[in-house]
Amino acid sequence: MDDKRRWNRSLAGRTGANAAVGASTFLALALVQLAVQLPLAAQQPVLRVPVNGTVEMGLAPFIERTLDEAEAAGARAVVLDIETFGGRVDAAERIVSAVSRAGVPVYSYVNMHAYSAGAMIALAAERVFMRNGAAMGAVTPVDGQGVKASEKIVSVMRGRMRALAEARGLDPAIAEAMVDEEIEVEGVVERGKLLTLTAEEAAALGYAEVVDDWAGLAAALDLSDAPVAEARVNWAERLVRFFTNPVIAPFLLSIGFLGLIVEVKTAGFGLAGAAGLLALGLFFGAHLLVGLAGIESLILLGAGVVLLAIEVLVVPGVGVFGITGGLALAGGIFLAMLGDLPGGADFTRAAGVLSASILLFLVSAWVLLRTLPGNWRLQRSGVLLPESTDRRDGYTSADVRPELVGAEGVAITALRPAGMGLFGEERLDVVSESEWIEEGTRIRVLSAEGYRHIVRAAKPAKKASKSK
Repeated sequence: MDDKRRWNRSLAGRTGANAAVGASTFLALALVQLAVQLPLAAQQPVLRVPVNGTVEMGLAPFIERTLDEAEAAGARAVVLDIETFGGRVDAAERIVSAVSRAGVPVYSYVNMHAYSAGAMIALAAERVFMRNGAAMGAVTPVDGQGVKASEKIVSVMRGRMRALAEARGLDPAIAEAMVDEEIEVEGVVERGKLLTLTAEEAAALGYAEVVDDWAGLAAALDLSDAPVAEARVNWAERLVRFFTNPVIAPFLLSIGFLGLIVEVKTAGFGLAGAAGLLALGLFFGAHLLVGLAGIESLILLGAGVVLLAIEVLVVPGVGVFGITGGLALAGGIFLAMLGDLPGGADFTRAAGVLSASILLFLVSAWVLLRTLPGNWRLQRSGVLLPESTDRRDGYTSADVRPELVGAEGVAITALRPAGMGLFGEERLDVVSESEWIEEGTRIRVLSAEGYRHIVRAAKPAKKASKSK
């Protein structure tokens, strides 16, 4: 019995010793891991993303890509550096959705002004910081002339701003008053005036925190020790934003259609057709990538091309196929520039681009069609088909017969002015020089120009007078 007790005490001692060793080992490993992770955490950057200029559809893919890369790189935070007067509602919606889905903390820093779509993007972040002297608000959507958009668009913006405020536990009426001047908030804004908040006013209402500069922002977020990385637009995004620019888009469309017209006037498929297809591909491809063009615009584009091809190849002329095809093509181009939630300014911009494209196309087509057919350099190089052929090049419509000049025959049909003449045993197509010649009249050949023999009536020979 004593031996058993001694065995149990010995076993308990060994078990306790093993547990102590295991605990100390675990603690040592945890301390080592913490010692490794702390410097790494301090090295994780804060990504500063510029949201400057106009909020347009090319900005949305840039923000989406940046947030995904920040999450993959393990960034400690993303700060949207906002300084904008606004822009497209649908672009702002995409950015707000990307911010809400982000797997990394996202904060906004209003660097002087965040109006219209910029204010909506700012409120989507977890915390809003405003620099001293900054302002935020005036979210009412307007068209290109500054006129308030339809109630449908205003209602969408009002609801979106209300949802963003509620998600942060803020007074939603203040967010709605930034959109609709009919909303009154006692002590903040009266009915009939649109709300725009200064940094101090936003801080008093809980909508923002005021900082002096970027260093103050980093201190407020406890990120002063973190390195700052600046997000930059890559070359592909820069190209897409360039090709969707309202100034560049009309030139792409004009070059595209002009290239196809020149290709119709040339032999085979060459540089003009390739340039035209490339220009049209860049226009529609860029608008597809930024989310402007949809399936409906591509359907209209395809239908327009098919109808115009039928008009040109099957039923030449200017008929119902050509008119319908042109309208479908214009409709596809117009829709490709609107997006999912277009406002008045978007319709105005799309109409302007389309009008400029049509004007450039018509002027350039008129110039090309007047100058290209007579360009002997292009004809000699084989790029253009010549209007006529030269016998020196081996092309003749009929043999030239100079021996017929001066020959006399008989008109076997009336020449009015063309007809048939009989010269000996040979029948020839002939053309009267000027007057109509009756059948049976003797005719003389004045000139022979291949298939064309010009004749006139032969004067009868004078009879010799009789001597008395």
